Amino acid sequence: MGEERPGPVELRLDGHVAVVTLSRPEALNAISGELADRLAGALLQAAADPAVWVVVLAAAGDRAFCVGADLKERGRLDDAGWLRNRVLLRSMFDTLRAVPQPTIASVFGFALGGGFELALSCDLIVASDDAVFGLPEVGLGIVPGGGATQLLPRRVGTSRAKELILTGRRITAREAEGMGLAARVVPRADLERATMELAGEIARSSPVAVREAKRAVDRGSELPVEHGIEIEDQAWRRAVASEDRREGIAAWAEKRDPKWSGR
Repeated sequence: MGEERPGPVELRLDGHVAVVTLSRPEALNAISGELADRLAGALLQAAADPAVWVVVLAAAGDRAFCVGADLKERGRLDDAGWLRNRVLLRSMFDTLRAVPQPTIASVFGFALGGGFELALSCDLIVASDDAVFGLPEVGLGIVPGGGATQLLPRRVGTSRAKELILTGRRITAREAEGMGLAARVVPRADLERATMELAGEIARSSPVAVREAKRAVDRGSELPVEHGIEIEDQAWRRAVASEDRREGIAAWAEKRDPKWSGR
């Protein structure tokens, strides 16, 4: 897998980790129609690559991970244009949530509106200690449209999610960690290293088993326990039928590191 041509989104492979980078630092990585389209394409490319076992969503610049939708671009749109723009952004968020590999958001500075929703759409968030999260949409006459009204309650509970969404209050990285939103909070200088370390920890395990475990959690979390257990059983059976399971057990018996094939 090669690099994407220069533009608002960059894609590179670091071992078995695909790093997808928002690259509009001059606009604080605001989500334009072009960025949304390119991000969806990069995510699809990473998702389809069997060499990719983990996907990291990062951002260029030093002030903001992403400040949400590009309001300057939207300000030039008529009502029909808003709806066309909505199709691009909806597709981007849907694509991110559908990535079968584990996804990690590497967040610094401002993560507001759609930027916060990009992070929420990932499986895990690693945040720098200067990160600020918020959903200001209702103050602009808009409803969060990148999944926050559904994803945030599932992460922090309905009451707290309503408080954040209905007031637009911003929270710090440490508050996000206390709510269970951020898996790890580190000094800004350590953000990239900490993110890649977490990605590496995940990539040391069988990519087949990791994907199946993610699928079981995602599909079963909102179902009755008995139905969720059935989904878990199906995931277990797919993993047991894989070459990775045979390699993992053999490596354990032979006291060596496993060599995963991803099959």
